[in-house]
Amino acid sequence: MIAQGPFDTAGWNAEPPFDDRDGVSLGRVSMSKTFHGDLTATSVVHLTVVSTPVAESKAYVAVERVDGVLHGRRGSFVVQHSAADDRGAQSLRVSVVPDSGTGELAGLRGEMTIGIAPDGAHSYSFDYTLAG
Repeated sequence: MIAQGPFDTAGWNAEPPFDDRDGVSLGRVSMSKTFHGDLTATSVVHLTVVSTPVAESKAYVAVERVDGVLHGRRGSFVVQHSAADDRGAQSLRVSVVPDSGTGELAGLRGEMTIGIAPDGAHSYSFDYTLAG
């Protein structure tokens, strides 16, 4: 199955870096999202971010609990993010944590891609399977 739609972000809350030396900084950020479209849900994302002396080289890892309705099924699930910019070459993987689905989303597996339009609007495409 494929779920698609836009999402909004809010509340970028950055803590002071917890490790900052030799031009490489590690910090924590939290933010919230509201999903629209085939997934109507809210989430909280907890990120650990890395910045380097090269502006185009950075990374983050994150976990995000999503709570809502996916194609008519109510429940929650957790996704894990792994992202890097290597001098501008970007990679991002957002995948469902196995067996993190609850309620009618128990057994959920899948990967989500995130798009950002030139105007800054965010969207998702979620390729998933649901056991049962």
